[in-house]
Amino acid sequence: MGSIQVEAARIPDRDELLSLLWEHGLEARPENEVGIAVEGGDAEVFATVEELIMRIGAPFVPIKHDAVIYVRPPVG
Repeated sequence: MGSIQVEAARIPDRDELLSLLWEHGLEARPENEVGIAVEGGDAEVFATVEELIMRIGAPFVPIKHDAVIYVRPPVG
C-alpha cells in the first residue's frame, strides 16, 4: 500500500476531513494548503472519504483523477 493524495476545496474542509480520517483510524497527514496524504489502499481511502462527506453533510463530491481524490462542490 502507498500514499493516496486527497485535495479539499478549502483549508477548513481539509482540516475537518483530516480530523475525521484520524477518527477512522487512517494514517493521514496534511500537505500543502488543502492536501492530505493518506496511507492505505485506494478503494479504502475513497470509500472512507465518501462516507465522511456524507457524515459532514457537505455538498461535496469525491472525484478520483490521476491517483488523486479531489473533494469538490458538485458541478452544474
